[in-house]
Amino acid sequence: MLCLSVLGGPLQAAPIQLQADSSGQELNTNVQLLQDASGQLRIEDMADPAVQQRFEPAKGRASVGQNPNPWWIKLELQRGADAPANWWLEIGSVTQLDLQLYTPDGQGGWTLRQSGERVGFSEGRDHDYRRMLLELPELGSEPTTFYLRSFDPAGNSFPLKIWQKEDLDHLAAHENLGLGLIYGIIAALLLYNLFIFFSLRDAAYFWYVLTTAGALLMIVSMSGHGFQYLWPEGPVPFWLDRVTLPSLWGFCACRFTQTLLQTRVHVRWAHHLLTFACVFYVIAVGLEAFGLRNQAAWVIALLSLTSIPAALGSAVIRWRQGYFPALLYLCGYGLILGSISLALMRSTGLVQPATWNAYVFPLAVSAESILFSFALAYRIQMLKQEKAEAVLQADREKSARLAQMQASADELQEAVRLRTAELALANQQLSEREERLQHAAFHDPLTDLPNRRYLIERAEVALADAQRRNESVVLMLVDLDHFKPINDRYGHDAGDLLLRTIGHRLREHVRANDMVARLGGDEFAVLICGPDAQQHAQEIAARLLEELSRPVLYGANRLAVTISIGGALYPQHALQFTGLYKASDEALYRVKQKGRSGFVLQGCDGELSPQTCLMLDVLKVPSGLS
Repeated sequence: MLCLSVLGGPLQAAPIQLQADSSGQELNTNVQLLQDASGQLRIEDMADPAVQQRFEPAKGRASVGQNPNPWWIKLELQRGADAPANWWLEIGSVTQLDLQLYTPDGQGGWTLRQSGERVGFSEGRDHDYRRMLLELPELGSEPTTFYLRSFDPAGNSFPLKIWQKEDLDHLAAHENLGLGLIYGIIAALLLYNLFIFFSLRDAAYFWYVLTTAGALLMIVSMSGHGFQYLWPEGPVPFWLDRVTLPSLWGFCACRFTQTLLQTRVHVRWAHHLLTFACVFYVIAVGLEAFGLRNQAAWVIALLSLTSIPAALGSAVIRWRQGYFPALLYLCGYGLILGSISLALMRSTGLVQPATWNAYVFPLAVSAESILFSFALAYRIQMLKQEKAEAVLQADREKSARLAQMQASADELQEAVRLRTAELALANQQLSEREERLQHAAFHDPLTDLPNRRYLIERAEVALADAQRRNESVVLMLVDLDHFKPINDRYGHDAGDLLLRTIGHRLREHVRANDMVARLGGDEFAVLICGPDAQQHAQEIAARLLEELSRPVLYGANRLAVTISIGGALYPQHALQFTGLYKASDEALYRVKQKGRSGFVLQGCDGELSPQTCLMLDVLKVPSGLS
């Protein structure tokens, strides 16, 4: 847990004075630590002088390792003369189990703020960022004391930084770009070797795919993007936390080592040690499931005493036996070993968390995935060569004619298999392309709403159904008022953003069985069907007039437009879609004449004379839709 509060007490360190350029400053050199061995201290106890005397300077420490006790962190901040009052506190441990925040309420008390992995991502942060980010109360020129309480038996770490929000957003953009590149490399190798596995059905590829998938999932979790994008709705479940994911990855890595290096045959002692490690990785997951987080973390740390020597030893022995993939494995595993050793030293507190060592493991996994992929490819090549030699030896023992017939049959079978696979892939690609073309033909590319063509086809079906059921159909045309000045002033990007937002709001505020379409430019249409279509048209128009006029944020600008809506009823105002569109367009024109931002249904009393309906249908007034 992490707690934060304004409290009094003896001062043991000078407060940190924040200046205008303090954004991004590390704070751990100026904080004080207190280990809560009993686990009973509360925020109110910080006012006790005896408790204050137990605080010790952190001296830059940002981790206390796999400690089963909560830790309190004391931090004093004050604002310099030229510094802003509002600041954001970053706690750089993205996999912290439990965190609480107490902010001063200005009346001598505090307000509880829960964070950490025991609550959902959005609930535990004040800003959408992969690390824990909490907004501090406004700072004054006088020192303000903050207390933080951290609890994670698998590794208490609390690297602290102070930020201005815009600076952090700029940093986050660069971080996401770098991490996204790493994710992409690993995912590409994963998919490539998954395809090879389905082609070859080789066990080594199977365990490689699982190992790479586990590593990718673990990196996404360690970076905080997993919590942010993959499982943000609630607390992090135990099968996705910092104990279970490394255990599953370690299990798959041991099985991959056994399969690639063929330890069962060539290095039996290493095979038994790796099997032992697999068993205890499963035990670690079981301990975590029963809430024994500290014990599970120590099991993972101690397993390095068996799995690492076994993997390295078997790789060296197989290399000396002339098995070249073992050398590639040794290079890749050496990178992983170094990064894991660094991660273990971080988790046990021997090395303090820092920006540079947070990226060592993802980079090592990327390099390891490439080297392991090369090792697998070389292994397959060796297997092919061995198989070719065996076939050649067998062919020499047979007659030349029988060998030729067998070779021809094998070649034909392989050609059929390859051709079948090519045809299947081509059919799949053709089907996917047809689906994309079908979607593109009937949907607007900017808003992804149905387009004019789709509206016409849907409307014709709706009118036919309405005629059979003796029901009504309402066509409403929605036009944005004063849209062109937004394009002229802010550019087409702003206009496109506004159109997408308007399209999204339109979908949200109509019924599921009604249809929203974009006709082009800033013109939209809503097709309403059913026995109560006219009533719903009135209700929907009222909602749209209110909701679509809400401003849209474009950077620091608020883009606002009003809307004009014109509607017409089938069969009162027209019996065909062309006439219905013309009647709706006339109603929209009357809204514009009245000053815009309103709704008019064709005809003051909701009716058109039969002569007018007949004239519209017979003349087939051109509407620009054909």
